[in-house]
Amino acid sequence: MKIPKRLLPLLEEGLIDEVIGQLMSGNEATVYVVRSGESTRCAKVYKDAKQRSFRQAASYRDGRKVKNSRQARAMEKGTRYGRQMQEASWQNAEVDALFRLAGAGVRVPQPYICTDGVLLVDLVIDEVGDVAPRLNDVALTEARALELHALLLNQVVRMLCAGVIHGDLSEYNILLAADGPVIIDLPQAVDAAGNNEAASMLERDVDNLAAYFGRFAPQLLTASYGMEIWTLLEAGRLHVDVELTGRIEVDTRPVDLDGVLQELEETRLEEDMRVRRQQELSAGREPCSLSPGDSPKEHYLPVPPFADFRNDQAARDTVTRPGIPGLVR
Repeated sequence: MKIPKRLLPLLEEGLIDEVIGQLMSGNEATVYVVRSGESTRCAKVYKDAKQRSFRQAASYRDGRKVKNSRQARAMEKGTRYGRQMQEASWQNAEVDALFRLAGAGVRVPQPYICTDGVLLVDLVIDEVGDVAPRLNDVALTEARALELHALLLNQVVRMLCAGVIHGDLSEYNILLAADGPVIIDLPQAVDAAGNNEAASMLERDVDNLAAYFGRFAPQLLTASYGMEIWTLLEAGRLHVDVELTGRIEVDTRPVDLDGVLQELEETRLEEDMRVRRQQELSAGREPCSLSPGDSPKEHYLPVPPFADFRNDQAARDTVTRPGIPGLVR
């Protein structure tokens, strides 16, 4: 076969010895089977942004840090250089996630190197040595569906304990290897602590698993594993060996509406007072102090610029607020 242009540098540098053939082509990359010494591996060649149909949604990029401030500004402005940096960040997200998850014992392909838009990882094979099928191509019994669902929930938990959420998990990016399921395709992986939509993404991943395995085991369709996992995380009780039930206790206690409204009102008054203090200081007037319970009405009068308060009774009268004992400025 004709050697893809993007793979030529890897051949020249000895990172791969032979391109065996194309394995598949998707929205974001084309995957080739290659030989490296005695090992058979995958070379994932990322497509240019213009050729991809998968969009780099802002929700996925939320929380991803860029150390170089120039790059961050360029990405924010959407310049040509910024788009290049954004593309590199998108690819690096998968590499970083793979190395982190592999180190945490999550079942992902072992990564080796990513260079010039090509990611080199282990080839996932089935029990007879062929390329492992995607989960959606496998027929399951109810018992096998329940077994695989439990295994994958554990992988989701392990990922979350490592600080990562897949973000697009489904039966289409899970391979069924000889020794169990393997999770692939992680360019949209998100930081669980830094992304504002992390909880909803986790629940969506878990719901996708339930929807697929629920075809074979309908009892999974009524479970609430995603919410349970996130609740355990927030409570500090999530660990890799946690036992999940699929049930979550809902707080049915009545809401103290009066208390909530009172807190909102107090917050509003405090903000009004803060804004007024800023306005008075900006206008060259000195604000008086109000307690949180006071009404934020006008309690401020301008201070005469050159008043002699020791000898000028009129100046002292000007800054004395009638009706408020002891309030003298």
